[in-house]
Amino acid sequence: MMVRYGFPDSFPKQSNISKLYLISDMNLWNGGDGSPPFRIIYLQMAVSMVQSDWVMNVPREARKKSQSNIYHVMLRGINRQVIFEDDEDRRFFLHLLRKIKALSGFRLHAFCLMSNHVHFLIEPAGEPLETVFKRLGVSYAGWYNRKYQRTGHLFQDRFRSEAVETDGYYLTVLRYILQNPMKAGIEGRPGTYRWSSYLAYEKGTGSVTDTAFALRLFESRTDLLEYLGAANNDCVMDEESSDPRVRKAQEKEIMLRVTHCSSAPEFQQLDKSLQKAYIRELHQAYLSSGQIARLTGIPKTTVYRTVKESDPGAETEDPDLILREQDESAYDPFEIW
Repeated sequence: MMVRYGFPDSFPKQSNISKLYLISDMNLWNGGDGSPPFRIIYLQMAVSMVQSDWVMNVPREARKKSQSNIYHVMLRGINRQVIFEDDEDRRFFLHLLRKIKALSGFRLHAFCLMSNHVHFLIEPAGEPLETVFKRLGVSYAGWYNRKYQRTGHLFQDRFRSEAVETDGYYLTVLRYILQNPMKAGIEGRPGTYRWSSYLAYEKGTGSVTDTAFALRLFESRTDLLEYLGAANNDCVMDEESSDPRVRKAQEKEIMLRVTHCSSAPEFQQLDKSLQKAYIRELHQAYLSSGQIARLTGIPKTTVYRTVKESDPGAETEDPDLILREQDESAYDPFEIW
């Protein structure tokens, strides 16, 4: 007897799908006494093995590549957590940014540090964005965790990005980033908030921002500043529209789509290895540990450990990025743009 089922085309070539056919041909498939429960148990085991292989091999969606090689990137604190408590934190973050820029060779067209997120207009060169922001995130989180005696992740696991393909959209994103503090009510006009690139464009000085590209798009610096200060309704990828946190109304839909289970008791009947695979998939779908625990009935501590197990290797800070006393004098907070 051969039982055939339809499976997604994305199954890996080296998967356990052959085990399903093997089990379907075994004499045991006839169940000894032929009882249906016996057959169902073996079928569930086989399907679980196949699904487990498939889930663990599904790749994450690739980032859209920019033809211009310029990107708008947002790095945000996990669960909207504040990532800059004081100016010392902001100064250290910019110290890292300058050092990583020297290592990676990227051009930084603009940045803006807000309380729980950072915007960048960036053009990578020697290293891909993933490497740049891994360096930045790991090193800053290490500093922050030591200073505030905390543990765990500080940043959302994947930075947000969008391709910037035209000069017109480049200018829209540039203005959006530099007006972020004003729209948030932190300043009354561009230029009074010192933790962004605006002053580099206004004064033509600074050690982090590359202003040449934007200046070439205008006849003069005055024209550029007039554009950057103009009232607008610019619409870009912002912290609201890109918020990946899942609302309660979506939880069950995601649970069913990822696990094919509609309840916690049903999930708990799955093989343990498949439960772990699904927990990781739910986490990648931006469900929190608390949401996953509530939906699956698995203790929150177990969910947390399962997610942590999937992290690739221990990440350590680059010793070249550690802030030393002699570096402090190199960072006048009024000349850091």
